[in-house]
Amino acid sequence: MAYPFNKTGETATPIPSRPKWEVADIFRRYGREYLATHSVPTKQRSVMYDIEHCRKNGFGYHADICDNCGEVDIGHNSCRNRHCPKCQGINQRKWVKARVKELLPVPYYHMVFTLPHRLFPVSLYNKALIYELLFSSASETILTFGKDPNRLDGEMGFYGLLHSWGQNLWHHIHTHFIVPGGALKDDGTWNESKYGGRFLFPVQALSEVFTGKFIEGLKQAYYDGKLVIPDDVEYLKDELEFDNWVNRLVSKKWVVYCKSPLKSAEDVVKYIGRYTHRVAISNYRLKSIDNGEILFSYKDYKDKEIIWKEMTLEAPKFIKRFLWHVLPTGFHKIRHFGFLANGKKKAKLEQISNLLSSESVEDVQAPKEEETSEGFICKVCRKGILTPVYIVDRFGNYIVSNFSLLKFMPGFNTC
Repeated sequence: MAYPFNKTGETATPIPSRPKWEVADIFRRYGREYLATHSVPTKQRSVMYDIEHCRKNGFGYHADICDNCGEVDIGHNSCRNRHCPKCQGINQRKWVKARVKELLPVPYYHMVFTLPHRLFPVSLYNKALIYELLFSSASETILTFGKDPNRLDGEMGFYGLLHSWGQNLWHHIHTHFIVPGGALKDDGTWNESKYGGRFLFPVQALSEVFTGKFIEGLKQAYYDGKLVIPDDVEYLKDELEFDNWVNRLVSKKWVVYCKSPLKSAEDVVKYIGRYTHRVAISNYRLKSIDNGEILFSYKDYKDKEIIWKEMTLEAPKFIKRFLWHVLPTGFHKIRHFGFLANGKKKAKLEQISNLLSSESVEDVQAPKEEETSEGFICKVCRKGILTPVYIVDRFGNYIVSNFSLLKFMPGFNTC
């Protein structure tokens, strides 16, 4: 690996190796054939186009200059599609940075609510409805337990993150919640969990309430005619068959998981960064895309040691699975609830912080990587941030971001 030098002549930190293959490469190599042989909705076609052309062509280009060593970087624009494996870094770090500022000096819990796999055929044709129902059922369950006089007797605050995939790209619809271990009571006091930090609520009780709320909402959608029944389960159009299917659904295990409290603010940030803005698969998990087959690595959670394994899928099947996880237009996959909901969060956090003023949260920063919330780190000196100078969009429109820096652009005439 070649080590670049910064302006002082010191050897800079080596640039991390990039993945050999990307999802974009799969679309370039096999995408056109897939589109010619499969019926692909407009939204999914758009996602394929954006990822394929991200930082290559089709979105214009830009010029940046390092604020430390003066290195000029000219490159293609990103697609900024939220399903693109390469375009989530800055948004993720901005979001994490904002959450760090909201940390309270209390234990934080990681909770996961998962839907049974039997829902797959129906959920594929009712994404927005099922995802909304999952969010509402899970969040209402947590809020209900929080308000219980025998538990926290107050309003809780937390945020949830939707994921629709498992490690093998199969449908695995679930939400991650990061939950402070306490609630704000009506009398203005803060009440912490009575379980001494061992756990927040009993998961079996959570599962039962969550299941009941989700099934109630699912039945209501069905009888209101809002639930689309796909052809491969057409028998569900019969009300008796639907009721029998729901009964079988309820008999399955509805997994609710609550991890023991995160011990430090760093742990909270680590969890936030791990689950936000994640897409169905990272480019780094791709091992080979040759001969019409996609080889990728995955974590086997069924194994007690949770080891990494490899899986091969034919290219069309890989693309199909990836596109399953394209979100409905306008759907918000990250949401805030309770006293962290927009509109009252600032005032509530200030109130709670005053109550807990005798304690403090250590100063925690999101890790500095290839991208920060401010922008890309310079690949030469590894210290400065690349500052935008001008952008040319996909339509050829020229946008100057910083007139004072134009004179430093090679061959640029400022006269």
